[in-house]
Amino acid sequence: MADFHSRKGTDLTAAELHDLLRLRVDVFVVEQECPYPEIDGKDLLSGTRHIWEQGDGGVTGCLRVLEQPGGVLRIGRVCTAASARGTGLGGRLMAAALEYAGDAECVLDAQTYAQGFYARFGFAPEGEEFDEDGIPHIRMRRPASR
Repeated sequence: MADFHSRKGTDLTAAELHDLLRLRVDVFVVEQECPYPEIDGKDLLSGTRHIWEQGDGGVTGCLRVLEQPGGVLRIGRVCTAASARGTGLGGRLMAAALEYAGDAECVLDAQTYAQGFYARFGFAPEGEEFDEDGIPHIRMRRPASR
């Protein structure tokens, strides 16, 4: 994670939270035309870990990892700025998230078009496709390492 910033939710500064939310709103709400409640109360929890890349013009990519009951980690809000797409940043962010997760079981809800991307990191689809805010998703899981 040497190239990334990484902080617990309780350690984020107001400016860092602002920049993370700005990118996520730019990508998910504006670009994908998906109005949804982005501010969900989970960003500042002690069990939340944010990982992001900071470029000259702001945050270029980010994700968050949430602790869930039973030791399962939920990876979510994975996004990159339009200017950073095609650079491998998304893959590097996922690698950093899995480095943080270690041997823990991980789950995520992938937009269905991105299944192949997450499969590269050991995630397999489970269950049926579902609609989340008008976008098709599928739950994917990476089992705990032994």
